[in-house]
Amino acid sequence: MIGAKAIRGRTTTPGLAQQHGGVGDVMVKTPFYQVGCCGPLFRTSCCHSRWPSLTESSCSRLLYILLHLGASAICCLLLSRTVVEGVWGKAHGIQMPSVLCTHLFGSLDCPVLSGSGAVYRVCAGTATFHLLQALLLVGLHSPTSPRAQLHNSFWSFKLLLLLGLCTVAFCIPDEHLFPAWHYIGICGGFTFILLQLVLITAFAHSWNKNWQTGAAQDCNWFLAVLVAALGFYIMAGVGAALLFHYYTHPDGCLLNKMLLSLHLCFCGLLSFLSIAPCIHPKHPGSGLLQASIISCYIMYLTFSALSSRPPETITFQGQNHTLCLPGQNKLEPQIPDTSVAVLSAGIMYACVLFACNEASYLAELFGPLWIIKVYNYEFQKPSLCFCCPQTVEPEDGLSSRARPADQETPAAAQVQSRHLSYSYSAFHFAFFLASLYVMVTLTNWFSYEGAELEKTFTKGSWATFWVKVASCWACVLLYLGLFLAPLLAPHAESPPPW
Repeated sequence: MIGAKAIRGRTTTPGLAQQHGGVGDVMVKTPFYQVGCCGPLFRTSCCHSRWPSLTESSCSRLLYILLHLGASAICCLLLSRTVVEGVWGKAHGIQMPSVLCTHLFGSLDCPVLSGSGAVYRVCAGTATFHLLQALLLVGLHSPTSPRAQLHNSFWSFKLLLLLGLCTVAFCIPDEHLFPAWHYIGICGGFTFILLQLVLITAFAHSWNKNWQTGAAQDCNWFLAVLVAALGFYIMAGVGAALLFHYYTHPDGCLLNKMLLSLHLCFCGLLSFLSIAPCIHPKHPGSGLLQASIISCYIMYLTFSALSSRPPETITFQGQNHTLCLPGQNKLEPQIPDTSVAVLSAGIMYACVLFACNEASYLAELFGPLWIIKVYNYEFQKPSLCFCCPQTVEPEDGLSSRARPADQETPAAAQVQSRHLSYSYSAFHFAFFLASLYVMVTLTNWFSYEGAELEKTFTKGSWATFWVKVASCWACVLLYLGLFLAPLLAPHAESPPPW
């Protein structure tokens, strides 16, 4: 998205920093570093030294992503009834050893080490792990600070800490864990959804603003805007046609038909507002590219919602038939198609990783109020890679406009190399919210009792369906707010000098 890098001051540790092919990637050459590469205090600088194309911050980010992927995979395995029965041969879940159970709880009624309870406990450990690091790294802006090593080093100790937190969570009885942690997960999951919506609307807003800057100067950029907008509208139209084909049926699926028609009306409304002269009298049609991106995203959210709802059953010729899901719209027995579920889960997790990384990048760039400031960012010149301008803040504290990379001074580049390429604290806080979002998504949000992986991704639930529908409507409202803000506050068109 907005790829500028904000510089806050001069680092006071010359000689300790060495740039390694990227912004904010510093490796301290000390005896501690030499021991850390070989000993238990594994550093991401070691990873960087083995693969020169990777920077230290990239290695750290990659390792944290792998940790989160591993934890999510474990949650899926523990939630799968097929895996539990096939590996352990127990239909009622994995039981804690009776000796350990009696020692910890004083009775044989112990938490089951599988199912929704296991997912809650693993995610409780991972969420606490990231929240602790987020709190310890608040206000960090220099990679040479000792606190930065909490993010880039001590991987053996952090892995033990993560395992310890998950183990402690498994020792908490159900009656003490579920009441509080369930509501924490719901709140965190909704917060993460709002974060995703802000990021996608900011992405569309920034792309549109950058290319409109060029369209006002050159016809080639105007043509690029039209081609890109047409491409997104084609994808949205093809997606709507496929949803009508696979998720509706002449004999049923009325809810699906109404929802698809409503969301197509939303796309038409947003497209009309993007070209309406009353919204932008000076530049009519300036929001066309943005509207096309949001329309495409609305179709994805609609697909995600429809693939998450329970199938509809009708009676035909004395037999029950399942409708409203791909592969089950024929009046004959069908085997549930898991390919759609796998595709939906893959896209969902890709969005999770995008949100975590992009939020941490923007938080370091714009500061704590990045959610507001990102919409007011002004581009000086258009570029195909609109996400990579350079911003330099002078040492006297006065802010400056973004300048293109080709106008950056060598001094600015040296100062940039001593600052973080993304906010470590925001990165961990985003993964804290992502852990809660994965937890409630796997366990069907409000109806976590008896949740199974097979039902979550093939049979769906009404709770998950309405949550995703609500997120789609929230996206529309957020986008309408961006369009109507200049009418309600005309001075909002001029960005504040931050």
